[in-house]
Amino acid sequence: MLQAWSRCLLLLLVFLPLVAAPAAAAGLQDLLDPLLAAHPGKTGAYVLDKGEESLLARAWLADQAERSIEVQYFIWSSDNIGTLATESLLRAAERGVRVRVLVDDLLIDAPDEFLLALAAHPHIDIRIYNPLHQVGTSKKQRLWNVFSNFRGVNQRMHDKTFIVDGLVAITGGRNMADEYYDYDQQYNFRDRDLLLLGPAAAEMLGSFEQFWDSELAKPVQTLLADSRRRPDGTRIQAIYRDLHQYAANQENFAPEVRQALSDLPQKFAQLVAGLVWEPVRFISDVPGKNSGDQGLRGGGRTTSELAAALREARRQVTIQSPYLVLPEGGLELFGELVRRGVRVRIHTNSLLSTDNLAAFSGYSKQRRDLLRAGIEVYEFKPNPLIQRELIERYARLQKSAPIFAIHAKTLVIDGEELYIGTFNLDPRSAHLNTEVGVIIANRQLAGQVEAQIEREMHPDNSWNATEHPDRFAPLWKRLKLEGFKLLPLDNIL
Repeated sequence: MLQAWSRCLLLLLVFLPLVAAPAAAAGLQDLLDPLLAAHPGKTGAYVLDKGEESLLARAWLADQAERSIEVQYFIWSSDNIGTLATESLLRAAERGVRVRVLVDDLLIDAPDEFLLALAAHPHIDIRIYNPLHQVGTSKKQRLWNVFSNFRGVNQRMHDKTFIVDGLVAITGGRNMADEYYDYDQQYNFRDRDLLLLGPAAAEMLGSFEQFWDSELAKPVQTLLADSRRRPDGTRIQAIYRDLHQYAANQENFAPEVRQALSDLPQKFAQLVAGLVWEPVRFISDVPGKNSGDQGLRGGGRTTSELAAALREARRQVTIQSPYLVLPEGGLELFGELVRRGVRVRIHTNSLLSTDNLAAFSGYSKQRRDLLRAGIEVYEFKPNPLIQRELIERYARLQKSAPIFAIHAKTLVIDGEELYIGTFNLDPRSAHLNTEVGVIIANRQLAGQVEAQIEREMHPDNSWNATEHPDRFAPLWKRLKLEGFKLLPLDNIL
């Protein structure tokens, strides 16, 4: 186990220069400057395939931040991982780092006093995107919002970005909750992130600023101005102490992770060759996605750029998406690719592995048309063999046999161009939710990711959709699926 953690750490250290002085003596800027100077105009990229590896990257970067941390998430849970992540940001703020947190309103579950206590720190600012559901919204108001502004309540910020000092960033499919880092006992996600060093991080920061300054992003203090649970100074300090004590408890943060982080300054092994340096294209939607004058349609920048990239495919397209509900024009686009001789393969969840039965119902209605169009579709098994390799903690989890489901949003074109981001292959990502991602033209990285997806399509891990895998699901779930298929949900899936 410790050997696995050491390997993860070495992969995170690819950007440390060959120096004899202790790493702690140099700041993040000093560590990165030699690499950025050696690759002018290019971004260093490394794929974070494993959940614990991606968690380590975030934890280490938060501890190294000197000036600023910006985080932007669709989900920030109050579970174990969410609490530990919050404490790491509080520690950064306590040493003078400016911390800004932007979270979508739909699924936030933190108590009012907790949000207000964090926002009371002089170096922490928290804003909530499109607050029509939870923060500062009564049940009566929430119901009225659904009837009076249906598009608005369905228009969410699906972005996931983590930016440190404007120099290093992480983006991809992972939210901030146990199941995205293989720490849930019942359900974990097979996800994928990108660690980015250089210009792409600055572009990501520019996108964050646009959302931060948007009229849709509201300060927590404004939303909760009338809250009855406003903490006083004593309560605020108690909340901070509780967070620090929680993080110090080894039962809440695996001891091998603590050891790995504490050993980091002494590790100088260099894996600079593990970084791929290329001009990287960061793509993102604007706040609000589009003008809204087309109701539940309208597209967006990310939708347009990904569609344009797909149209350029010559030989093969490989996609991994948790949901597969082609928006209007999608079947025609893929059908045209197939007719031109392009092989199109899509890897998605099965009825047994999906976390979203409503979205699966949309796919179920389209599945026959997808297959008739010549698209190859593979459905992830709930307990694929590959999880033993991807989940570092599998030995601890295998007794409870948690479901392992796809959450990665990845596109590979011709084995040469790679997209990793937040975009699901569904109408919601195409028209309603704001999305971000990165496009890199690099055969090495694209080939590496495509080979991994191909392994996950293997019969040990997935069913071919032509095999009718729904039949393996229990009767109650199949009946529930049929009920969802009767509902007019297509435009919001």
